[in-house]
Amino acid sequence: MNKTSTLRNSLMLAPLIGATQAWPTALGLWLMFFVVINAYELSMAALRSRLIPSTRLLASILLAATLTSCAELAGQVGSLQWHQHAGIYAGLIALQCVVLEHNGFFQEPRLDRLRLCGLFGALLVGLGLLREVIGNGGLHLATLVPGGFILLGLLIAAWQAWHRPTPSH
Repeated sequence: MNKTSTLRNSLMLAPLIGATQAWPTALGLWLMFFVVINAYELSMAALRSRLIPSTRLLASILLAATLTSCAELAGQVGSLQWHQHAGIYAGLIALQCVVLEHNGFFQEPRLDRLRLCGLFGALLVGLGLLREVIGNGGLHLATLVPGGFILLGLLIAAWQAWHRPTPSH
C-alpha cells in the first residue's frame, strides 16, 4: 500500500466510524459525499487549466469548502435531525476533496473513482446497518464509537481470513 492510498483511506476512517450509528445517517453522509465529490470534480476540471500551480491549492480549498457548506445547508434544510447526527463528519468531505485533488485522484480513470465511491458507500451503509441491528439487539456498545472500531476491526479480520491465500507445500 503506498502513501497516497494510506492517507486517502485513513481520512475516510473518521466518517466511517463516527457517522454510522444508524444506516440513515450513513446513507445520507454517503450521498452527500458522492454529490460533493462529483461537483468538485466537474468544477476543478473546468478550473484546473486556468489556475497557476501556486493558486491551485487555495482554489481547491475554497471550492471544496463552498460545495461542502452548500451540501450541509441542503442537508440541514432537508432533515435537521439527520444533520445533527452527521455532525462534524459532513465537514470532513471538504478535507477529503482537497486530499484527493492533491494526490491526483481526479486524474485516475472515472471507473476507478466511481468504484472507490461505491465501496465507501457500501461500507458506510453496511456498517451503519450492522451497528444498528446489533445495537437494537441489546448490545448498545455497537452504537457507540468504540463499538464501531471493534466491529470494523472484526470485519477486517474476517475479510482477511476469508481471502487468505492457501499455503502451498
